[in-house]
Amino acid sequence: MRLIGNILWLVFGGLAIAAAWAFIGLVLCVTIIGIPFGIQAFKMAGLTLTPFGKTVRYGGGIGSLLVNTIWFFVAGVWLALGYVAAGLINCVTIIGIPFGIQSFKMAKLALWPFGAQIG
Repeated sequence: MRLIGNILWLVFGGLAIAAAWAFIGLVLCVTIIGIPFGIQAFKMAGLTLTPFGKTVRYGGGIGSLLVNTIWFFVAGVWLALGYVAAGLINCVTIIGIPFGIQSFKMAKLALWPFGAQIG
């Protein structure tokens, strides 16, 4: 199921979204201040490319909490809402439920990316 899910995900938009995240990561890495945010964009690109079979482990310390708070107010809420909306649309049909679950996983990561590990 993992292989088939990832192939369908790539064909129906995952590749384009991952490329957009990678581009955003490159743009953010142009400045020194944007490098930590660019790294998180690359993390989202990796998860968006092939989400089936990957897990996200959350951790980090006070530093992650502080930067996640900034991320939350600047971009995290809007990104997470987009993924939640996509997840809800996917969950309308029985066939789309696995894809909706992956969108919800990415919504949580888009909300609090710092300190998270993808495995």
